[in-house]
Amino acid sequence: MIVSLRPLDPYGPDREALVSFLTGNDFPFHVVTRPDRAAVLAAIDAGAYGDDDHEAFWLEGPGGERIGTVRLEDLSDPTPLVDLRIDGRARGRGLGTLALRATTDHVFGTRADVDRLEGQTREDNVAMRRVFLRCGWVKEAHYREAWPVAGGRPVASVAYAILRHDWREGTTTPVPWDDEPRRR
Repeated sequence: MIVSLRPLDPYGPDREALVSFLTGNDFPFHVVTRPDRAAVLAAIDAGAYGDDDHEAFWLEGPGGERIGTVRLEDLSDPTPLVDLRIDGRARGRGLGTLALRATTDHVFGTRADVDRLEGQTREDNVAMRRVFLRCGWVKEAHYREAWPVAGGRPVASVAYAILRHDWREGTTTPVPWDDEPRRR
């Protein structure tokens, strides 16, 4: 099975389909779990899905089935961010792992200026945390109570990243967790 990326034109023919996808799905582990039409249109018009710093793609599964979107953010930085959203009907089928691998391959295969790729999720999004690890990404940070939750206490935000040389060589460089100075 394969997942491919197809460029998304948020200002042209894909605009309404993107709005429909984002407003028609619940994204329980995102800060805004179900954006409304006005918020999505405002984000598109502000460049969040296509400008010098952002790039967006449809994720297509077997047979060209549209299974979600991936948005690359901070493309002018040395470490862009990945925002992956899988359609509710496509979740639980292992497509997140295929989508993240395809995204990683795309970024490192087309952007010679990128040596590190990053993503974040909530601590309770166990499925996405497993996807990161399956794809060779390394947990680099655990930001306590940093992710706002509507109507509840904040939860931790967990950051993962992959390095170009690890992607290229199929290795995983561990994080040296025990290098912090000890309190006396």
